[in-house]
Amino acid sequence: MSKIEVNEIDKTSGSTLTLGGSGTAVTLACGATQTGFGRTGTVDWQTGSIKTSTFTAANGEGYFADTSSGAITMNLPAGTAGNIVSVVDYTNTFQTNNLTITPNGSQKIGGVNASVGLSTEGQSVTLVYVDDTEGWKNVQDSTSNVTGNPFLVASGGTETTSGNFKIHTFTGPGTFTVSNASATAAENIVSYLVVAGGGGGGGRHGGGGGAGGFREYKGPADCYTASPLNGNPGGTAVTITTQAYPITVGAGGTAGIFRPAPACSGGVGGNSIFSTITSTGGGGGVSASQDATAPITRDGGSGGGGAYAGYSNIPSISPNHVGGSGNTPSVSPSQGNNGGTAQSGAPYAGAGGGGATAVGANAAPGTGGAGATTSITASPVAYAGGGGGGSYVPGGAAGAGGTGGGGAGGPEGNEGSNGTANTGGGAGGTGNDQPGSPACTSPQKGGVGGSGIVVIRYKFQ
Repeated sequence: MSKIEVNEIDKTSGSTLTLGGSGTAVTLACGATQTGFGRTGTVDWQTGSIKTSTFTAANGEGYFADTSSGAITMNLPAGTAGNIVSVVDYTNTFQTNNLTITPNGSQKIGGVNASVGLSTEGQSVTLVYVDDTEGWKNVQDSTSNVTGNPFLVASGGTETTSGNFKIHTFTGPGTFTVSNASATAAENIVSYLVVAGGGGGGGRHGGGGGAGGFREYKGPADCYTASPLNGNPGGTAVTITTQAYPITVGAGGTAGIFRPAPACSGGVGGNSIFSTITSTGGGGGVSASQDATAPITRDGGSGGGGAYAGYSNIPSISPNHVGGSGNTPSVSPSQGNNGGTAQSGAPYAGAGGGGATAVGANAAPGTGGAGATTSITASPVAYAGGGGGGSYVPGGAAGAGGTGGGGAGGPEGNEGSNGTANTGGGAGGTGNDQPGSPACTSPQKGGVGGSGIVVIRYKFQ
């Protein structure tokens, strides 16, 4: 084999210098390097190493990312000019479980020192490191342009916007999925409203249902008008990370029933849950003719109202005039208030259920406690009002529901009104039979409590 040793090879004429003949490979010796040619071809795809968990990419390699079992992260290497990395959605599951691409140290993606989440089914991208000003630039994307996003990115529920803030509203169970955390720590502390289901109204001269527990926190980066129960400072902050958060929205409590036997109080509302925040369902309004063997669920986020308790022939139920305790279990700020107390003599009426900002009124008859108003959804809305007490006062009115979805109590011969859906309002208690009607021939009911709601809000641009 011949060997030529020279310092330079140049053409004698023309503008083209040809090395080798047709079909001949020109190979650099082991350890030799080249400059000026640039990279040829694409990355070397790592088909024998499918990525199912967080990994660090290497220059010149392409990866198949399998997120079918959960979200994963690809950490970029320390980039120098000309470095190249590719990745593709191996199982077409990026839309369910995201792939997060994170730059090395203070380096950038598209001019921004922040991670980016790939969240489109079947997405593939190729990134080339250009310089320290722009960092990694996307030179190929099967779906959309990819640059670093310094803001929080999430999905779930009904999504709306207000200025620079995104609002996710859940009126039923769902999932709040975070695909990218903000580069600014304070912006990962989200604003939230978590309201539980309201309690059901009591039967016969029944108390109003207590409102569902009301818990609100206004994040430090936010600017809306919060309720007086805003927990910042002093409440429980929720700092978001890249993951999925299951959402529970509590149902309203069942209606209390009046009939010869058994009769029962209204049911407690369901809890609503977001992350570490649980709001407790409202307590049920008590029935005046409560069956001694049936449970009384009067305590809760706000307490249910007490019922008329003057039946001397049923001494075992005499405590039924006492309202339930709110803020049970105790949290700070308080999630609700106590239900009102009824009388053991005329007028035969139930007390109001507690609301987010006020106790239920004592009977004659009792109005529901007032709820709380917040603009977390971009306009002022009241939530968590207590239900009004039912009344057996001939020609008289029953207790009104508290502002924030509380249902009105039923006057003589009428059932209580339901709490308003997705406000956590307590339901109204029922009145008695119509005069002259056959006593207790059919059940009369209190109202059904209003279901709860979960709202999450954060800066997205």
